[in-house]
Amino acid sequence: DVRVPSRGNIYDQNGHARVAQADAVALGLDTSQVDPGQENALLNTLWDLTGIRPDSLRPTLDAYSEFGWYLPVGEAPADLVQQVDSVLTSFAGMVMRAYRSRFYFDGGIAPQSIGYVSAIQEDEAETYKRLGYRIDEKVGRGGLEEWGEEFLSGQRGGALYVVEADGSILTKLAETEPEASYSIFTTLDRDLQIQAEEAMSGFRGAIVVMERDTGRVLAMVSSPDFDPNLFEPTNFNREFLLGDIFNNPDTPLLNRATQGQYPLGSVFKIITMAAALETGLYDLEQTFECGHAFTEIPGFISYDWTFEKELPASGTLTLQEGLMRSCNPFFQHIGLAFYNQNLQDLITNMSQDFGLGVDPELVGVPGEEGQIPVPENEIEAVNQAIGQGAMLVTPLQVAKFIAAIGNGGTVYQPQIIERIESPSGEVLQEFEPQEIGELPISEDTLASVQEAMRMVVSSPRGTATHRFANPPAPIAGKTGTAETGGGRDPHAWFAGYTYAEREDKPDLAIVVLVENVGEGSDYAAPIFRRVLEIYYSGRPTSAYWWESAIGVTRTPTPEVTETPVPEETPSE
Repeated sequence: DVRVPSRGNIYDQNGHARVAQADAVALGLDTSQVDPGQENALLNTLWDLTGIRPDSLRPTLDAYSEFGWYLPVGEAPADLVQQVDSVLTSFAGMVMRAYRSRFYFDGGIAPQSIGYVSAIQEDEAETYKRLGYRIDEKVGRGGLEEWGEEFLSGQRGGALYVVEADGSILTKLAETEPEASYSIFTTLDRDLQIQAEEAMSGFRGAIVVMERDTGRVLAMVSSPDFDPNLFEPTNFNREFLLGDIFNNPDTPLLNRATQGQYPLGSVFKIITMAAALETGLYDLEQTFECGHAFTEIPGFISYDWTFEKELPASGTLTLQEGLMRSCNPFFQHIGLAFYNQNLQDLITNMSQDFGLGVDPELVGVPGEEGQIPVPENEIEAVNQAIGQGAMLVTPLQVAKFIAAIGNGGTVYQPQIIERIESPSGEVLQEFEPQEIGELPISEDTLASVQEAMRMVVSSPRGTATHRFANPPAPIAGKTGTAETGGGRDPHAWFAGYTYAEREDKPDLAIVVLVENVGEGSDYAAPIFRRVLEIYYSGRPTSAYWWESAIGVTRTPTPEVTETPVPEETPSE
């Protein structure tokens, strides 16, 4: 007779339960019964309960109504549903099915990082039985649920009996009481995480928000996400939606923040610039004539972004201005020079010292190493210098080195677990910020990079200046547009940090990656700004350029193509 303790909870940094045993209600609509006159009030009530915006539901509701299909909406805690029960029951077509399970609040925030639970499978049964589990139990899958299984599942108790052939108990040989489970407190900020997920809604990509001076992860978004409540068999909506998680070609189970591997594009020029200064082959006074194309390799031509946008070439630039303007020919020139002087491994080695191509080892959440290969020929060398070619990095790796640039060079271990605690408040394990190294560059080089990153967002010719007029805090950053080949649109990057130095608000390092949408300044930079607004103001304060109002569903392409003037509104 195995006795299983209740599974431990998972909390955010402020003690808000993100995962706990709870009574819940699966909510949905019988679309054949929905009254059009009640539709707006109905959808707004569901928005309050589930966080799903009316504009997201309305197209599906309209489509399903033609056939009278059931429309699964989401889940909500039973106590919240009870508060508006009289309102909900007044709506025609409202379907509510109660159940009790391990519940993921707010539709399961950061689900790829927190994980989910599901039943023990047949091929696992023997292994778990040997560990003392009953075969009808659920176990952690992915993220903190899987990593923290030994803490969250507690210590099983039970009794050993001798029974007669008819099943009656003859004697009890031994008995132990179960020991309570531990709970996990994370570094995540519930409100910031929820709103950051909304900021990325409709896109594929990732956001990492990290305290610049500690490495504590405040938000980690991977979009699209999934609802971990759908793995609960008693959830009525499961049969309608669970298959969509596995069949979605956008792979919502993949944690794009830690496991997604991408070329870094022009954000990588930060490292190329640092390497150029550290070798002594380049200094801040040297200039380069940044034209429309790089033609230094016979038979090979590569065009600058200014050519593609039919803008004047950037002209004579210093190294810092080269980063500010994100001049491809300048950095390709540097990459070729390194290769021709038998320094082809220089940028690769510095990249690895910055944490690229190395697993960032975020305890509790699986990650990938990516790759920064050593160039084997001139073309590979010039591609590497601008963040293209065979390189692959994760957004978390980028956030790690951006934080180090912003804080003066200290590399911190990324951290998502705050502590592991018993029900009585006893702390079993506490995770403190951990310094793991220093960037391999001098103070002068670091200061030069910092100033160039400030120029990106503040100089009239900076590639992101037009996105950061009157920012919520002083920032430095870098745009990136990473070509992906195959005729697809490039990935958009923006990486940066704040330097407000406020006692009440720790400074941040933020990285935004949006897959296959276009340029970093057009997509990733506005999302970066929105995360800043949420952090400093508690909510978005300005609409995206593709929105008619904050939160209105985006259109996939701009209605009007922007043609910025180089001296005023450049775009990379």
